[in-house]
Amino acid sequence: MKVYAAKWGNSTGMRFPKAITEQLGIAPGDALELAVEDGQIRLTPARRSSRQLLQELVAEARRLGPGNESEMLDWGPDRGSEIIEEDAYSRGEITLDDLLSKRARRG
Repeated sequence: MKVYAAKWGNSTGMRFPKAITEQLGIAPGDALELAVEDGQIRLTPARRSSRQLLQELVAEARRLGPGNESEMLDWGPDRGSEIIEEDAYSRGEITLDDLLSKRARRG
């Protein structure tokens, strides 16, 4: 498949056919890693950071709205290696409801 380079401001840009972008899962605005190897251009989807993934998850949760929120489960206090000594919840001094009410008061 042949594509053509085009002037884009002070740079040169490429347009990719829709079939190619769909096959690779690339959308406008996605970051790509560019490398030149043996005189050839190689483009690969850029790895997303944990922060970017979290932002995407939060945005999707907000898009779905509170009606699609999963139920909170209280598994009880931590046991064994789950216990973090500095954590009041792990020591059983506060409950999940206590934590959620503090979060609600903070806004």
